[in-house]
Amino acid sequence: MKTWVLLALITMSEATIGVFVKLTDGRIPVQTLTFYAFVFATAFLMLAMPWANKKPLELPRGNWKDTFLIGALIAAQSGFFNYAMTLVPIANAVIFWSVAPFFTFILSWLFLGEKAKKSYILIFGIALTGIVIAKPLQEGYMLGNMVALGVGAIYAAMITYIRHEGKTETGNDIAWSLMFAALIMLPSVFFVGLGDITGMIRYESLGMSLPVMLWAAGLGLISMGFAYFGISIVLKSINANVYSLIDIIVSPAVATMWGFLIFNEVPAPSMLYGGALLLGAGAWLTRDMSRDDPTRPVHACHSQCAHGSSGP
Repeated sequence: MKTWVLLALITMSEATIGVFVKLTDGRIPVQTLTFYAFVFATAFLMLAMPWANKKPLELPRGNWKDTFLIGALIAAQSGFFNYAMTLVPIANAVIFWSVAPFFTFILSWLFLGEKAKKSYILIFGIALTGIVIAKPLQEGYMLGNMVALGVGAIYAAMITYIRHEGKTETGNDIAWSLMFAALIMLPSVFFVGLGDITGMIRYESLGMSLPVMLWAAGLGLISMGFAYFGISIVLKSINANVYSLIDIIVSPAVATMWGFLIFNEVPAPSMLYGGALLLGAGAWLTRDMSRDDPTRPVHACHSQCAHGSSGP
C-alpha cells in the first residue's frame, strides 16, 4: 500500500511542471528558471539519494561521459518542455509530449535494429489519428505544440542512448546527471538574466503575496527532485514497465487536471479526444515493447535511480 501511495504522489509531482512554470508569471526567463530548478533538484538528490540507497554519494568514476550526456539530454528536454509550457495550455504540452514512446521505437528500430510487429501498424495508425484530431498546427498554439512534440523526440533519444549503452548505474548517478544539466543551463543566467528573484506575486484569492522563487524551488524540489527520489524507491517494489504504463496515462491526465483547477484551462474537445487516442496508443506500444524486452528502460530514471536494476 505504501508503494502505491508513493506512486500516486510521484505521478502528481511530475504533473506539476507546468503549474510551477506558469506560476512564475514570466518573472524569471524560462531558461534561467530551468537552471534554478536543476540546482534545487541536484541539492535535494545529493542529500536524499544516499539515504535511500543506504550508501554514500560516490563519483561516477569511469562513467563520466554517459553521466554527462544524459545530463545534457535532460537539460535539453526539460528546457524545451518548460518553454512549451509558456506557450500553450498544460494539456497541450503534456499530450503532445506523449509521442515519446513512438519516437523511442523509431530510434530503436533505426539504431538498435529492433523489429516491428504487425500490431505496431495499428498502434501507429491510432496515434497518428489522435495527433490529427488534436490539431497540433492549431492557430496560436502551433509553436508550443511543435516544441512539445520535439521534446518527445529528445526524450526518446535519451532512452535509446541509455539502452544502447546498456546502462546499469547506481542510484546516485541521476544526481550527477542533474548537476551536469544545471551546469549546461548556467550560461542562461548571463545571457537572459537572473530574473526577478526577489519579486513577490500578489494572489487575491489567497489574500497574500508569495515570492517568485518559491515556484522555482517547487519546480526543482517537487517536480524533479521528489519525482526522481520517489521513483528510486518505487522501482525497488514494482516492475519498471508497470510504473511506465501508469505514468504514461495518469501523469498527462493529472497535469491537465491541474491546468483546469489552477488556471481554469479548459482543453478543446479535439485535444481531449485526440489526446485520449494518443495516450492509449502510447500505453499499448509501451506494453507490447516491454513484453519483448522486460529490462527495457522507458524512463530516464529507470537506469540511474533503480539500485542494482535497469529500466525510464
